[in-house]
Amino acid sequence: MSENCVFCKLSEGDMLTEKLFENDDVMAIRDISPQAPVHFLVIPKKHKVSILDFDESESTLLGSLFIVAKKVAIDLGLEENGFRVVVNTKQDGGQTVDHLHLHVLGGRAMAWPPG
Repeated sequence: MSENCVFCKLSEGDMLTEKLFENDDVMAIRDISPQAPVHFLVIPKKHKVSILDFDESESTLLGSLFIVAKKVAIDLGLEENGFRVVVNTKQDGGQTVDHLHLHVLGGRAMAWPPG
């Protein structure tokens, strides 16, 4: 845990939020600034700044992030029309919180290129 990290504080229960999903390794929460009708985040509880901080020994955790993204997307009714999963990495990639997280967006058609 990083003491200044908002996602670590959420996973430790030091800050309150509605959790869409939680297990020992991963949680899913709604994005506080949604960019689509459905926009949630999937976050590992283990503090990692970005995907660049993972190695092959942690592939199970990375896979779990995507399995949770799928589960919550289905729970929220996104499976029929689809959804987008985004991982922003570092400043040029659009990362604003230094803790890896997946954005899952749905409920409308997505444009390409995204930005």
